[in-house]
Amino acid sequence: MLKIKRIYEEPSKEDGTRVFVDRLWARGVKKADAHLDYWMKDIAPTPELRKWFNHESEKFEEFRKEYEKELSQNTEAVEKLRELIKKGDVTLIYAAKSPTINHALVLKEYLEKTGM
Repeated sequence: MLKIKRIYEEPSKEDGTRVFVDRLWARGVKKADAHLDYWMKDIAPTPELRKWFNHESEKFEEFRKEYEKELSQNTEAVEKLRELIKKGDVTLIYAAKSPTINHALVLKEYLEKTGM
């Protein structure tokens, strides 16, 4: 099972393998308190795309398309994540405020759409 969760939420046993998928560390969170198994910076959107998007809802659909293009070209990082998913439950951890407008959601949907 593949899930997403904010880094500010409490970790739980149901999370399985916890993978932080942001390029930058989350503000106000100590790394030890995050209980992460992996930090996959290289699967996050490029800095240019992230800065352009700026979590503006009106840009989300275009951001989605551009990030999916990046993911389709980032085969090594995507394959590493797929290998983790094959082994058991994985929760993609992200720091964005919005649960409906963020790159972790796009990543999860991309993985589901392209066959985890």
